[in-house]
Amino acid sequence: MIWFLRIFFAVVLGSMLCVTTWASLQVSLFAIPRSVGGHPWFIATLFDTYWAFFTFFVWLAYKEEAWLSRILWFIAIVLLGNIAMSLYCLIQLWRVPADTKLETILLRDNRPVAWWVPTSMLVVSGGIACFA
Repeated sequence: MIWFLRIFFAVVLGSMLCVTTWASLQVSLFAIPRSVGGHPWFIATLFDTYWAFFTFFVWLAYKEEAWLSRILWFIAIVLLGNIAMSLYCLIQLWRVPADTKLETILLRDNRPVAWWVPTSMLVVSGGIACFA
C-alpha cells in the first residue's frame, strides 16, 4: 500500500505542477474573466476545494505538534493546495519502509516535518509569482 500511495502522490504532485505551469503560462490567475469568477459553479467548486484543504489540514495539525510548523503548512496548503498536500504526504511516505502498515502513516509519530519545508515552498512560489 505504501508504494501505491507514493506513486499516487507523486502523480498528483507532478500533474499539479504541470497543469499549474501550463495555466500560468497561458493567462494570469488574476485575469480570470468576471463571468467565470462569479459563476455559481465556480464558487461551489472553490468552497468544495477549500473545505477539503481544511479537512486535510486538521489531520496535518494532529501530526505536527509545533505551532510554527502548523501555521506554515496551513499557509502553504491555502496558497498551493494539492502541491503542498501531496508533498507533505510524500515526505511522510518516504520516511517509512515500504512494508509499513498504513496506520503508522496516519497516526502521530513524533517525527515532525521540518518547518523550513513549507517555508521554502512559499518562498519559491512567491519568487515565481514575482517573475510571472
